[in-house]
Amino acid sequence: MAKITVQNTEVNVIKVDGEDYICLTDMLRAKDGDFFITDWLRNRNTLEYIGIWEKVYNPDFNYGEFAAIRNQSGLNSFKISVKEFVARTNAISVQAKAGRYGGTYAHKDIAFEFAMWISPEFKIYIVKEFQRLKAEEQHLLGWSAKRELSKINYRIHTDAIKQNLIPVEVTPKQASVIYANEADVLNVAMFGMTAKQWREANPDLKGNIRDYATINELICLSNMENLNAVFIEQGISQGERLIKLNQIAIHQMSVLESDINGDRKLLK
Repeated sequence: MAKITVQNTEVNVIKVDGEDYICLTDMLRAKDGDFFITDWLRNRNTLEYIGIWEKVYNPDFNYGEFAAIRNQSGLNSFKISVKEFVARTNAISVQAKAGRYGGTYAHKDIAFEFAMWISPEFKIYIVKEFQRLKAEEQHLLGWSAKRELSKINYRIHTDAIKQNLIPVEVTPKQASVIYANEADVLNVAMFGMTAKQWREANPDLKGNIRDYATINELICLSNMENLNAVFIEQGISQGERLIKLNQIAIHQMSVLESDINGDRKLLK
């Protein structure tokens, strides 16, 4: 679940079958006066819009039952709840949820129309905040994907170490030292310091050096992990691998970064 704040009103956003649904109950708090979601749902224009949306996106929509509901929308006595509407038409555009984060939710396409019912200004701001939320999610998704790629390649890397560097019947302590040294080959080649040196220089930061890497650094690191696994299988010494990997890091970062850091130097 995510939250957006629209004109000082917190609005919940949830995922339903991979689609974004926005809480109409939260949104309603921004409307002046005593109004209910049923006041909006009984409106003929609302029903027309929902009916067209369902026809396009919901093959199981009961259009015959919907037509009967729509025909009653002009009557003063007509009123229908979201639960009844969904039960009779098999609609997916709106839904009533119970529990801690309960309330009436609607697909974002419908929720934006509901926002217009609240006020044109509110619709403009909720669309803007929703777009900002999506942009943040995409940014985090991109960073997470690169981080996961780095982890996967590190597993490939450690498998190569097991096959080529760890002697038979090595103790767990010895194996851990070998892993740490190989991880630091990559750290020094990429960041210019070992994991321990980074922790000592940044005692107040949580996590490790790679958690604070940029996306470009993670892309480069991912490539280096694959290459280091190949170098290990070729029997290249650790010192030679360090220099090769450092040269690769400098070259790849110079390509990835538009503003090349002139302080980065080749290891000798």
